[in-house]
Amino acid sequence: MILTSIVNITKICAQKGIQHVVLSPGSRCAHLTLAFVRHPLIKTYTIADERSAGFIALGMAIALKQPVAILCTSGTAALNYYPAIAEAYYQKVPLIVFTADRPIEWIDQLDGQTIRQENVYANHIVKSFSLPTEFAHPEYIWHSGRLVNEAINLALSAQGPVHLNVPIREPFYPELNEAMDFDSPGMLIEEVTGAAQLSPNEIENLKLQIAKHDKILVMVGQGDWPSTLVNELERLATANKIILVADSISNVLVDKAIAHHDTFLVDKTIHPALLPSLVITFGLSLISKNLKLFIRNSEYINHWHIQSNGEVADTFKKLTKIIRLDPQDFFASSNTFFQNTLDEVFINSWMEANQHVANNFSTFFIDKPFSEFEAVYTILNAKLKTTKIHFANSMAVRYGNYLSCHYTHGQVTVRSNRGTSGIDGCTSTAVGEAMVSQDQVLLITGDMAFFYDRNALWNKYIPAHLKIVLLNNHAGGIFRIIDGPNRQPELEEYFETVQPLTAYHCAQDFNLDYLKIDNKNGLISALNWLFETSGRAKILEIETETINNTQVLKQFMKQFKDRAS
Repeated sequence: MILTSIVNITKICAQKGIQHVVLSPGSRCAHLTLAFVRHPLIKTYTIADERSAGFIALGMAIALKQPVAILCTSGTAALNYYPAIAEAYYQKVPLIVFTADRPIEWIDQLDGQTIRQENVYANHIVKSFSLPTEFAHPEYIWHSGRLVNEAINLALSAQGPVHLNVPIREPFYPELNEAMDFDSPGMLIEEVTGAAQLSPNEIENLKLQIAKHDKILVMVGQGDWPSTLVNELERLATANKIILVADSISNVLVDKAIAHHDTFLVDKTIHPALLPSLVITFGLSLISKNLKLFIRNSEYINHWHIQSNGEVADTFKKLTKIIRLDPQDFFASSNTFFQNTLDEVFINSWMEANQHVANNFSTFFIDKPFSEFEAVYTILNAKLKTTKIHFANSMAVRYGNYLSCHYTHGQVTVRSNRGTSGIDGCTSTAVGEAMVSQDQVLLITGDMAFFYDRNALWNKYIPAHLKIVLLNNHAGGIFRIIDGPNRQPELEEYFETVQPLTAYHCAQDFNLDYLKIDNKNGLISALNWLFETSGRAKILEIETETINNTQVLKQFMKQFKDRAS
C-alpha cells in the first residue's frame, strides 16, 4: 500500500502539470525519488546540496512560470531548503516542497537524522501538510491524495511555496521487480478560478478620483509582465498620462520609463518639483532605497496598489486603496481611467532629471580608474542577444539599477533574488533558469555571493549558454559604500571579509571555460570571448580594487548631490 500511495503522489503531480522535479539523494526519500524518476512525464535532476537544489528549482519555476517540485530526505536536509523557500515566498513562486520524515512516534527519540519537520517552514510557507504514515485502509490513500491536490492547488492560486512532509517507514526501497503503475489515473481535484472584475459603479468612482490628479506616478515592482501590459504603460507614458518609474527588475524599461531615479533622487533639492499626488503601484519589491524614502518622507500622497489576491504591503506608509485586479486588467481600461494630461512642470522635472543622469555615462569613465561600475556599464552596452540577466545581491544588482536604461527592451529580462535579498542562492537560481531555458543566461555576481554558492556548479546539468561575470574585489565592497561600516576600524576583517580566492580552480573543478582580466583594455575582447558560442559554460572574472570601486561610484553619485550648487 505504501508504494501505491507514493506512486499516486507522482501521478497527481504530473496531472497537475508539474514536469520538473529536483531531487537530493537520501534513503528515507527513496520510494518517492524512484517514483518521480520512473514517471514518464516528469523530468528529474539530482542535486546533492539541498540549499543549492532549492534555489535551482526556484530558477526553473521562475523561468517556466510553472510549479517545480523538490524532494529531500529527513533531518537537516530539509532545513537547507529554507533560504530558497523564503525567497519563493516573497517572490510568489509556486514551489512544491516534499520532505521525507520519520514516523511521528520517533520524533525526539534520539533516532538518527530526525528533527521536528512538521511546520518547519511555518513563517515562510503558504501552508504545510503532513501526509499519513499508515496505508492499511483505502481511506489513507484517499487522504494522502486529497492533501497533495490541495497543496498544489493552493500553491497555484496563492502563488507561493507549499510543504508536504511525508513520513515513511522502512523498508525504504521497493523490491527489485516491484512494478509502479503510472497508467491508471491518479486522484485529481481541479480548481477553476475566474478573473476579478470591477462593477460599473467602481469603474466610475475610480475614474472620478483619478481625474482629480495631474501628478501621477505609476511605479512597477519586480515582475515579468506580458507585452500587452508593458505596451500599454509605454503608451500612457508617451501620451503624458502618467510618469512611469521602473527599477531594473520591473522589466518595463521602455523608452519613456524613468530608470535613473535611484541616482537623481539623492539630490533633495529637486524633490518638490517631483512630488506626486497619486502613486499607483503593482508588482513585488523595489530596489531603490532613494525612491522608497522619497515617497515615505513626502506629504499629501495617495497610494493605490493593484493586486489580485494575497497580503498587500504598505511599503511607503501611504497606502490608501487596494484594487483587487490583475494589473493587466486594470490598465486595459486605461482609456477610461487616465483621461487628463499631467502637469507640464511635473512631467518635465522627472524627464529632465532622468536624462541628466543618462547624459553623464558616455564620458564619465574616460579618466577614471578601472572599476566594477564601468565593467557592468560596458557589459550592459554590449549588443546582447535574447538574454536572461541575473544580478546577484548585493552590489551587482545595485550597479544594474543605476544603469537601467542601457538594457535593450524586448531582448533582456532581468532577474534577482530580491524577495529576501540574500547572497546565498544567486548562482543556483541562475543555473536553474539556464537548465530549462534556451536563451542565454548571464549572471553578474560579486565574489562573496559567488563563492558562497559555488555548489550551484556542482552538478552535471550546467549548459553552455550559461555565462558568469564575476566581479572580484576580494572583499564585500558594499561595506565601503554604505554609511556606517566605512567609518569603523574593524571594517576590513569583520565587514568586508577580505578573501584571496579566484575562480580559476572552481572553473577547473566544474569543467567551465575561464578568463580573468584586471584592466579596461582587455574588457571588450573578453566580452567577445564570453558571448561566443562554445561547448561549455564560461566564467569571466573581472578583478578590481575595492578602493577604486568605492571612489568611482561615489564620484558618479556626487555629481547629482551637488547639482543644485
